[in-house]
Amino acid sequence: MIRERAYPVEAWHVRETRLDVDVLAQAESVFALGNGHIGMRGNLDEGEPHGLPGTYLNSFYELRPLPYAEAGYGFPESGQTVVNVTNGKPIRLLVDDEPFDVRYGELEAHTRILDLRAGTLDRVVQWRSPAGRAVKVRSTRLVSFTQRSIAAIRYEVEAVDEPLRLIVQSELVANEELPGQSRDPRVAAVLERPLQIEERLTDKDRAQLIHRTKRSGLRVGAAMAHEINGPPRTNINTEAHDDWARTTIACVLKPGEKLVVVKLLAYGWSSRRSLPAIRDQVSAALAAAEFSGWDGLVREQREYLDTFWDAADVRVEGDSEVQQAVRFGLFHVLQAGARAELRPIAAKGLTGPGYDGHVFWDTEMFALPVLTYTQPVAVAHALRWRHATLEMARDRAKQLGLRGAAFPWRTIRGQECSGYWPAGTAGFHVNAGIADAVRRYVQATGDVDFEREIGLELLVETARLWHSLGHHDRHGKFHIDGVTGPDEYTAVKNDNVYTNLMAQRNMLVAADCVTRHSERAWRLGVDDEETAAWRDAAANMHIPYDEELGVHPQVEGFTRYQEWDFDNTPPEDYPLLLNYPYFDLYRRQVVKQSDLVLAMHWCGDAFTDEQKLRNFDYYERRTVRDSSLSACTQSVVAAEVGYLELAHDYLGEAALMDLHDIHNNTREGLHIAALAGAWLGLVAGFGGMRDHEDHLTFAPRLPARISRLEFALMWHGKRLRVDVRQHEAIYSLRDGEVDASMDLDHHGERVTVTCEKEVRMPIPRLEPHRRQPRQPAGRAPARRPAPDTRHR
Repeated sequence: MIRERAYPVEAWHVRETRLDVDVLAQAESVFALGNGHIGMRGNLDEGEPHGLPGTYLNSFYELRPLPYAEAGYGFPESGQTVVNVTNGKPIRLLVDDEPFDVRYGELEAHTRILDLRAGTLDRVVQWRSPAGRAVKVRSTRLVSFTQRSIAAIRYEVEAVDEPLRLIVQSELVANEELPGQSRDPRVAAVLERPLQIEERLTDKDRAQLIHRTKRSGLRVGAAMAHEINGPPRTNINTEAHDDWARTTIACVLKPGEKLVVVKLLAYGWSSRRSLPAIRDQVSAALAAAEFSGWDGLVREQREYLDTFWDAADVRVEGDSEVQQAVRFGLFHVLQAGARAELRPIAAKGLTGPGYDGHVFWDTEMFALPVLTYTQPVAVAHALRWRHATLEMARDRAKQLGLRGAAFPWRTIRGQECSGYWPAGTAGFHVNAGIADAVRRYVQATGDVDFEREIGLELLVETARLWHSLGHHDRHGKFHIDGVTGPDEYTAVKNDNVYTNLMAQRNMLVAADCVTRHSERAWRLGVDDEETAAWRDAAANMHIPYDEELGVHPQVEGFTRYQEWDFDNTPPEDYPLLLNYPYFDLYRRQVVKQSDLVLAMHWCGDAFTDEQKLRNFDYYERRTVRDSSLSACTQSVVAAEVGYLELAHDYLGEAALMDLHDIHNNTREGLHIAALAGAWLGLVAGFGGMRDHEDHLTFAPRLPARISRLEFALMWHGKRLRVDVRQHEAIYSLRDGEVDASMDLDHHGERVTVTCEKEVRMPIPRLEPHRRQPRQPAGRAPARRPAPDTRHR
């Protein structure tokens, strides 16, 4: 686990001041770079030592068998696993024939910096070889936001105190040896050396390798080219073999002299294009990067991020650790989706192989809300990808005996890849999450063309799924039985409140959308009778409520289940799913992540203020947060019901999930949804932002340890800035016409904001609460420290 304060608290950097080989894999995730198409883990330039090598292309996968002790109807036959593609990061250095390896000799200085404004990973190292020869190495790495297929590295070597003979070996490496990814020998056999060579090409300072996966039949091309500046007698040679290519640079440096190598990398893949087409695509991308040059790529990267941060930055005064963490989170959410372009945003982004590289429901419910208000074009692409998989989702629904579309619980390409059906197939709420992402995107952007061409069909097919999945009882109430909500410790139950409320909204939004686009809906086979059935089901949706306790059971009957014995559950038994049978978890009042609290966030207009408070108190005592998604939602709703200091504590947990490796699994990749949750905790929690209506509403309040919060939201092309202090909130508008205006609610009062004048509103005083709710024994969040005044 990464130790507390592993990285100094800085406003715009994540800095590593010493190399700890024991947590190298975690640091590789933290320092990963990507753009939504290419992902590169933050491995050391020389390739070794490493924790977990990784270079990924979005949706590039290999098929693997899904083993079952007992097969059943509808079980997926094969899974999909993200492939570590050809690695272009390695630049090996030999100093007088001694390989530069931080495990040998003396590491006199080491710093790595993830620069969140420049979009680069910078490294400065001074190393003395076992023979006493000293070199200083500086490198900068980037994955370009503006040139989707390009990554680049600038590598500089300087002789320190005496002449040195240097050899630099810049490589492309396919089929790298990886730590074991599966205990099942059949799966391990598939994933071992998944790439087969199709072509290799070389020139003086460049090389290209084209491979194809054995089973999925995907073709990938990787190419490298170099610009080399060194002393006059610098020799350059390039060679290639089936799984590797190498450009070797040899020279002698005098003290103070430098060898500078700029390495340009290009990647491309396809399931359809021919080998010549992939070859030409990669070569063209490389030519464009060479035209820009290193300085051009760096400049473009900074300009792109300047624009992003101008629209998306969140400023926090009073908690500099959260300030750093929320920017770190926004940066990685952007890297996960910026240039995905008709491909998904996976749970780990492209930072590691965790969850096999799959996309889940949390993309739509955590990452896309953040991007909707900061980088909406990425949301349109993510939803277009879902639309592109619609036929597979329809086929899955038919297989399950349902109408409409059943989107997969976990996937890369679009087919269901979950072999555990109680938490997989039964988790139908992924459909409602997709529909809600469509609603939110159209509402925030006014993109009517997208709604008509893409959104309508997604809404129609998901609404059809709910109507066929549920049923009316003899009293006319509509029930959805035998499903699993976000809380995977309460599986295959009837009338999950989160699922039912989200399905209700899905059907109503779909019916309204059909009315707006009646001609297009008619082509999809929707008639008045079908939309009336959706509205009837939504109007009669059963929402369980325990009158005796005055709370909503998260599923029918939950509040009568046997309580979990938290007092006698030792700390080492968490997470519970690794130490107790699911059978025990499914029949007791223990919650992995509270989907009832999640419902109060996303469907808050379905609850009264009193119900929210009572529900929060009830589930707080039963939620163990074995999911990385839990803390941010608890933070949002804790802030809404008035537990501001507890909300701050949960915010810290969500924001620091990976910087502190709180769940002990950052080595496999970052938790993109939890990182998005830091933004949600601040904007939806302390900013009180909700989007239930056709306009935004705010109910801002700050905890004692945060003195000021500033954030911006994109709304119909206008940029709303919200500046929250302890006693007032200031709303201002940018980027619209001079006479542009925007209506919003502030603590229930309608406010009109214009570009000409900011609006200042007082924050109503919070009535004192009864004492803070308690958590299960040993599961309370860590307290945030006292306020600080460090530079933002």
